[in-house]
Amino acid sequence: MRALTILSLSAAALALAACATAGSGRDSTYLSALDRLAADCQARGGILASNGSNTGRPEVDNHCRMTTATRTPG
Repeated sequence: MRALTILSLSAAALALAACATAGSGRDSTYLSALDRLAADCQARGGILASNGSNTGRPEVDNHCRMTTATRTPG
């Protein structure tokens, strides 16, 4: 009986540890894409801003708000 209790506690601890690390690769992919978008936006004279959606795709969840005045001759 003691072995069964130890085995079940070990299995529960392993499952909990697996849940705690799940998605870490996805988060770093999202953050690297977000950093790339922010750098591209800043290079064009804007600031990357959230549009309120949460799809998990940074190119959909954010937009580049232009902060420098640009004028087209015409």
